[in-house]
Amino acid sequence: MKERAELSVGGMTCAVCAGRVEKQLQGLPGIQQAVVNLAGEKATIEYDSSVIQVEDMRKAIEDIGYRAHDLSSQAEIDQEREERDKEIRKQRNMFIFSLAFSLPLLLTMLDHLGITDKLPGILMNPWFQLFLATPVQFIPGSHFYKDGYHALKSGSANMSVLVALGTSAAYFYSVAVTFWGSQLGLQEVYFESSAVIITLIILGKLLEARAKGRTSEAIKKLVGLQAKTARIITDDGERDVPIEEVKVGNLIIVRPGERIPVDGVITDGFSAVDESMLTGESVPIDKQVGDEVIGSTINTHGSFTFEATKVGRDTALAQIVRIVEEAQGSKAPIQRMADIISSKFVPAVVAVAVVTFALWYLKGDPGNFTRALINMTAVLVIACPCALGLATPTSIMVGTGKGAENGILIKGGEHLENAHKVTAVVLDKTGTITKGEPALTDVVVIGEFTEDELLRLVASAERGSEHPLGQAIIKGALARNLELGEVRNFTAVPGQGIQAEIDGKNLLVGNRRLMHENEIHTEDVEDIMQELEQGGKTAMLAAVDGILSGVTAVADTIKPTSFEAIRAMKGMDLEVYMLTGDNERTAQAIAQEVGITHVLAEVLPEDKAEVVQRLKNRGLTVGMVGDGINDAPALVTADVGFAIGTGTDVAIESADITLIKGDLKGVVAAIQLSRSTMRNVKENLFWALIYNTIGIPVAALGLLSPMVAGAAMAFSSVSVVSNALRLKRWKYKEA
Repeated sequence: MKERAELSVGGMTCAVCAGRVEKQLQGLPGIQQAVVNLAGEKATIEYDSSVIQVEDMRKAIEDIGYRAHDLSSQAEIDQEREERDKEIRKQRNMFIFSLAFSLPLLLTMLDHLGITDKLPGILMNPWFQLFLATPVQFIPGSHFYKDGYHALKSGSANMSVLVALGTSAAYFYSVAVTFWGSQLGLQEVYFESSAVIITLIILGKLLEARAKGRTSEAIKKLVGLQAKTARIITDDGERDVPIEEVKVGNLIIVRPGERIPVDGVITDGFSAVDESMLTGESVPIDKQVGDEVIGSTINTHGSFTFEATKVGRDTALAQIVRIVEEAQGSKAPIQRMADIISSKFVPAVVAVAVVTFALWYLKGDPGNFTRALINMTAVLVIACPCALGLATPTSIMVGTGKGAENGILIKGGEHLENAHKVTAVVLDKTGTITKGEPALTDVVVIGEFTEDELLRLVASAERGSEHPLGQAIIKGALARNLELGEVRNFTAVPGQGIQAEIDGKNLLVGNRRLMHENEIHTEDVEDIMQELEQGGKTAMLAAVDGILSGVTAVADTIKPTSFEAIRAMKGMDLEVYMLTGDNERTAQAIAQEVGITHVLAEVLPEDKAEVVQRLKNRGLTVGMVGDGINDAPALVTADVGFAIGTGTDVAIESADITLIKGDLKGVVAAIQLSRSTMRNVKENLFWALIYNTIGIPVAALGLLSPMVAGAAMAFSSVSVVSNALRLKRWKYKEA
């Protein structure tokens, strides 16, 4: 049986570590897929539960020297957070410990510059320096030995191997000089190099851990939105219970200013609810009996009672958190390049370091063992591939988190990457460009009635109909505060309209055919009818007591932001297509109103996916935007599927990116966010690669001291994470 597990993985220091864990998991029987995220310190695994269990995976990870916790258990999650905080505290304490011993050694650098007269004599004593350097090398530095041992044992080499080799070379060389320097004819020791390198790397890791914690702030914010308790109605009255104890079917009371605890439907009362945490819409939404409410949104005023329909992991907020977590744990295609480079990198660096030593000892400065050793150490230390491993996942984590904050749910790193490649956007008309429900647009009067009088009669007659167009007319009349009359002798005429008696008047409401069959002439309103129909509206004739009295028009109205969003897409050099089952004339009318020139009309639901495929065959990278069940195949076929959040669950499940707000501006925002994120990733990769490309030759040429190399290596990771955090300032740009 196929299942999915998430494990936190502690102790990874670079991309090679993540690769080792991934390789270890993929080698286990029953594992179908395993992806390890260095920045998130998480492994996402798909496995066959009839073959292997989560405990087996944990043990396999621990066997190669790392820590693992099952994130499906709240107790394990709490333990993992506690251990992560404990690890940061440990790194801080180790840094303070290392710094206390390293600072005096750092002063001895002045000796290498020929400045010794201002230093206390004891600082220059090699035995005192040995006393200071040894605790740093084997207490804080023990981590690098242990991790390096596990890496070599599993047939790979990581950052810890480079640090252990580099610092050990400087330390043990200095030990040899301290004990046997007079016999060997050597005087200078380099205890400060080994100790200060370890101190700087620990500082870098401490800063990196703190910065990485900020990349997952979006998850923390979302989880923090959840209410802690709910006030349920029981046989014994009202009672406050923890949110975990709420069950489907419970009746819950919400008072002004409180967070709605879970998803449900209002059964009594009314209010206005602030849903900005989900939709980004700052204006509260009016809610009344029968309306859905979403957990963690805020009741602004008024009290109401609602029935819980979704609790725990089924609530909208819980599903959003799950989608964001999965996206942050996924691996973007661009990361594969970094993984391949990292896997080959460390062995290559060791080879370069050995060659550097040999060339300096034999050619550069013949017989000068010290100089050859120091240059080799600088190469080993400068080359650690930490920044390369963090370049992609940190940006993906911040980007997907920022998307969630703006109502853009991205299901994986690959979809965030693919969105920036989109060259054509296909928009389903109904529910995407338009509101998806008809509304009254025009009332044209002929004869003795006023607009309100005619509309009141037509709406009253439609009270007997369940047709969506009739309901739109009723809503339009109620919006004008018209009081509807009683319906008598109502008859629906299939394919033509309705007939009814209102206030003693006989009404006919329908198409031309209904009028003609009742011998009512329509020639006088043909121009009006054609004008309305060319505008994409459905026009209905109304006759009172056998006399043509006017025309009412209904249309699926365009969303207020559709025109702006489509203009923005064009401004981003995207080809925009409208896809609809409407006839050509109606489709062209809607398209003209929103500024679309590419119209695909009279497309059957089952043919939508084929239309998308044809566009892909032309070499376009297609983003499909839809909201209905019949859009699902097209969403899957597209390179990137965007589901409008007001749509069906099937469409949302089929899509790669869900736009909670139900606004086409969300498509523009998602593509903008993708472009910003990928630009950030490429910046990170550039600096990580150029850093090593320049740093290694400079170190090999003897132009870089090991301590400067250690500082540069430590802060390269911090700079990459800090650059990724710039995405937290990302904002949607209006066209």
